[in-house]
Amino acid sequence: MPELPEVETVRTGLEKLLKDSRVLGVRNDWPKSFPNTGSDAEAFLIGAKITTIRRRAKILLIDLDTGYSLAIHLKMTGQLVYRSKRNNNNFGAGHPSSSLIGELPDRSTRVILELEDAYLYFNDQRKFGWMRLLPTKEIEHMDFIKKLGPEPFAPDLDEATFFERLQRRKNSSVKAVLLDQTVIAGVGNIYADESLWRARIHPSTLVKNLKRNRLNNLFKELNIVLRLAIEKGGSTDKNYVNAEGKAGSYLSYANVFRRENLPCNRCGTIIQKSKIAGRGTHICPECQTP
Repeated sequence: MPELPEVETVRTGLEKLLKDSRVLGVRNDWPKSFPNTGSDAEAFLIGAKITTIRRRAKILLIDLDTGYSLAIHLKMTGQLVYRSKRNNNNFGAGHPSSSLIGELPDRSTRVILELEDAYLYFNDQRKFGWMRLLPTKEIEHMDFIKKLGPEPFAPDLDEATFFERLQRRKNSSVKAVLLDQTVIAGVGNIYADESLWRARIHPSTLVKNLKRNRLNNLFKELNIVLRLAIEKGGSTDKNYVNAEGKAGSYLSYANVFRRENLPCNRCGTIIQKSKIAGRGTHICPECQTP
């Protein structure tokens, strides 16, 4: 599943393509992928102009000038594919199947947005992803979104607030808390492992056993890792590519993730992989002692 840097990379790419485009029509073949056919689509989507492309955690938000928005969650196999009507510009974002470059629509296509100059295809092989049309002002009240914690880069998230939010689960492992979207939004397995390595913290350490200065340092390292990942277009994880159909390059800079049995870049100790917080976890047993 994409993490914050992957979705942010897609957002910036699609913003260049979709901003100020007008929606001429919508088709879908799977109700759960797009449950808004009928009067809402007729009144608030068709004929609307796209004004903004935003992101909240791992959700893409396409704002319309009608006061409505399309909220999109790609999940594991979702794709957004842009095809121009006038030239050969083809752009894809999401799970890297042949649908990114093949003829569309195909068997995985769930929703088609017809724009003035292009088509935007929402493909999803496993049908776990979704696109929903709803009033923009109601987005923050969606069950999924209203439970989210603040973004790592939010102006009001500083060291003190980060410390306070982690204390809400002080009896849990620090990795489990980083993965908890209600504490901090958008952090997944890759970037949790990387930031904990950089902060020299063992992922199984209970939050209550970490002094404030160590959590302050973790906050700093988490921001460094996420910003680098965005700069590099996200990870090269097999399930994600960016808005130009290119795999991100972050994993070539990774220090622990998917580096089990290789030497630590800091001390030379062999990286180990285990399961912590229900997820595959990569650690240096020398740099990150419990």
